[in-house]
Amino acid sequence: MRAEYTHIRQRLIALQEELDWQVYGLYGVLSDKEIERLAAQSPAPSIIPAVNPGERAFEIVLARKVARGETETAWFDRHGSTPITEIPSHWPDWYRDIVQARIDIIERRKDIALIERPECKRRWASEPWEKKEKVALRTWLLDRVEEPGLWYGLRDGMKQPRALTVSQLADVLRDDRDFNSVAQLYATDHMGKPDIPLADVLAEIVADEHVPYLAAMRYKDSGLRNREQWEQVWEMQREEDRTGQRLDIPVPPKYKGADFQKHSYWSNRGKLDVPKERFISYLEASPDADSTTLLGWAGWDHKDQAQALFNLIDDRTKEAGWGTDRIKPLLAGVLEVMPWVRQWHGEYDEEWEGVPADEYQAYFEELCAKHQVSEADLRAWRPEKKVRGRKKAATKKAEAEQPVLNVE
Repeated sequence: MRAEYTHIRQRLIALQEELDWQVYGLYGVLSDKEIERLAAQSPAPSIIPAVNPGERAFEIVLARKVARGETETAWFDRHGSTPITEIPSHWPDWYRDIVQARIDIIERRKDIALIERPECKRRWASEPWEKKEKVALRTWLLDRVEEPGLWYGLRDGMKQPRALTVSQLADVLRDDRDFNSVAQLYATDHMGKPDIPLADVLAEIVADEHVPYLAAMRYKDSGLRNREQWEQVWEMQREEDRTGQRLDIPVPPKYKGADFQKHSYWSNRGKLDVPKERFISYLEASPDADSTTLLGWAGWDHKDQAQALFNLIDDRTKEAGWGTDRIKPLLAGVLEVMPWVRQWHGEYDEEWEGVPADEYQAYFEELCAKHQVSEADLRAWRPEKKVRGRKKAATKKAEAEQPVLNVE
């Protein structure tokens, strides 16, 4: 595939060069004698030899000027081409004669030299094949991981959304031959090691493709202040929908990269905080025996997102015995998604045999009462700030150097 790509690109460069010189003739830029000299040697386009970047007539002229110290240019370095001062010997004689004729015209005529120069020529700039291949393989793997079937499972006899850790996801995909083949190719060519565990490959490709489920995990303090204003605007918009009365709704502030906890969150959301990520991450919610990131599918609707959180809360409390402190952020996540559940799932659903929003709200209130937390407590929840290595070490040293008071 790489060889085919290289061949096609070389052919395109060669044909573009032929087109440029044909246009000069059609517009009367070349003299009759020059046209005759070039036309006499011009073959059918199908047999024009391949041309690499750096081998066009104007590039040979430019490389010669650089070699003589007459000019300086970043053209070759910028476009990853090799400067050459001699016409390639592997070309057939008839094509070498054509290129030599073009070089002679460029060197003899200032007007042609003004056109046959880097500023007027197609750059043929492109990313290296290795980068193109990495993107293609990574995209294929991510598309496969995003297949909806992976993110639903039977629970209590019903199809429900399921969150999976990276390790669990690897277990689900372990028997998929195509996926494993592509994953190993990606690992060998772009992670530098063959036979990397599938979970490690998955961790690498999803690292920048998820955004946390909870605002307090996504934003810094400045971003949370923006988020509050956006929530007020959304509520005013819902009020307009309910009453039909036009309200004077202010324009909420745009986000900046500095408002987000990580650059990847900003890349996936942008200044209007529009979700473009593939996955939802449930940070600090993985099972105790599995330290890999817990993920959900960003393609879930708000009802599914709420259900996934309820399922996590039930699993962690009943199976792992988690207390209120560890459950609180998950409850905060439910509180955050509930306005959207009420907006889009607030009417009677025949399949549901009820109103999903009402049932979720009732269960949410039951859980809050059980854990003795209020909505204000949940809104005020913040993740514990992690202390960096040096600062943490300095703090420990300072604590160790504190005098000990003996109280008798």
